[in-house]
Amino acid sequence: MTTPITSNRLKTDPSLLNSEAEPERPPLSTRVLARRVDEVPRSGIRRFFDITATMTDVISLGVGEPDFDTPQQVIEAGVHSLQSRRTHYTSNYGTIELRRALAHHLERLYGVKYDPSEEILITVGASEALDMAVRATLDPGDEVILHEPSYVSYRPAVVFAGGVPVGIDTTIDQNFSLDPAKVEAAITPRTKAILLNYPCNPTGAVLDPEVQDEIARIAVRHDLLVYSDEIYDRLVYGGYQMRTMSSLPGMRRRTILMGGFSKAYAMTGWRIGYICAPSEILEGILKVHQYMIMSAATVAQDAALEALKTGEPDVAMMLAQYDRRRRLLVDGFNEIGLTTFEPRGAFYTFPQITSTGLTSDEFAERLIREESVAVVPGTAFGSAGEGHIRCCYATSEAELREALVRIERFVKRCRDEA
Repeated sequence: MTTPITSNRLKTDPSLLNSEAEPERPPLSTRVLARRVDEVPRSGIRRFFDITATMTDVISLGVGEPDFDTPQQVIEAGVHSLQSRRTHYTSNYGTIELRRALAHHLERLYGVKYDPSEEILITVGASEALDMAVRATLDPGDEVILHEPSYVSYRPAVVFAGGVPVGIDTTIDQNFSLDPAKVEAAITPRTKAILLNYPCNPTGAVLDPEVQDEIARIAVRHDLLVYSDEIYDRLVYGGYQMRTMSSLPGMRRRTILMGGFSKAYAMTGWRIGYICAPSEILEGILKVHQYMIMSAATVAQDAALEALKTGEPDVAMMLAQYDRRRRLLVDGFNEIGLTTFEPRGAFYTFPQITSTGLTSDEFAERLIREESVAVVPGTAFGSAGEGHIRCCYATSEAELREALVRIERFVKRCRDEA
């Protein structure tokens, strides 16, 4: 009588196992993350925030966030929204009232017209706008040209979407402006888009009109998309006139415009942004938004609407203070001997620290430990940032002055050691 092969016998009798069984796989813990996620490094900014959290008496020039509170009337609009029981989903696109106000806002400032019913989408900050834009438009292997140093999210966003980031270095000698000739030289048959962030985080650079025009002509000539992150559009100085990329000839149909309320209106915690694009592009982006988010928070949308209606005096007040701080920090760094070009946008300076003999990481880590001043190493924004640090001047003038005293003391010590 033949003994049946039971599951117990299979466990105890190796001779009954299939000799061609699959080899044992590595433990789940070592293969759970997707390779593209595993290969993206942790944000270079976060390590210094973690160090700061363990210390007292730290002056932080690291966080890219206004030190102003959200304007009072905007807060009150949010409170009124909640008290009015506006606690339900909105349209996936966002409230039509906010979209209409935003359409008017963009036309008034930049002369570009968007249909609020099908060309504007309200998002959870400009970060979601970027993520959706690349995920909705990139196929695996598509290349995206971007300038570096650049914001820490750009390369990972492209990689997570299956694309290939192609960095173009910008330098202090050219005021960190993007060289159109280098853009054209980087284009291949796989190039799908150019990603721009001007005014720029981390450098504070802007694009001069002739450079912006030439990049637009390149995009038209090669039939490329342009992702234009204009989150700092209202924060420009020294007479610079901001032009949105989509307002240039031939660019409206190929530009995905991203922006938000965090920087100009001091609304970082509200997490409210927007994305504007031709309806045939936005329809695809909306699919990603529908399945990922549904809709931005209703209370934040109502607050953003109030910001557009009544927030211009607050923007002007904050901009004037940022401008004074900008001059204080730029002049202070140059006097110390840390060469700093004059940023005309955002609220960052990007001083060169090579004269100290330290790398960007060494400078930032020693500065926080020895003088309790937090800055971000330039390498957090790509290899082109080596030799620089990012300093945010969205903090009080008193703290900026004290930070300069401490940095000067630290720099002198480093040079004496060399």
